[in-house]
Amino acid sequence: MEEKDKERFFSVELKSKVNLQNVTVRENSQENVLIEGTLGKLKHAEFDNGVVLVVFGEKGVLRVNLTIEDITKKEKNNPEVRA
Repeated sequence: MEEKDKERFFSVELKSKVNLQNVTVRENSQENVLIEGTLGKLKHAEFDNGVVLVVFGEKGVLRVNLTIEDITKKEKNNPEVRA
């Protein structure tokens, strides 16, 4: 399996830029990027086609391609991962 196939992707859709609290991008592309905001009160969460966790809030939607198995399994080589 290629490294690219192991990557997880996300998207955030906010109803207003007012809900975006912070975006930090450093000049050096090797540095961290921080995105913070609010989805508002949780409406509900579900798995779309079993491969995308979708969190619906009053102010936006967060999508992450994770399966239930990804969330519940504990990595054998990483004791810091909590199930």
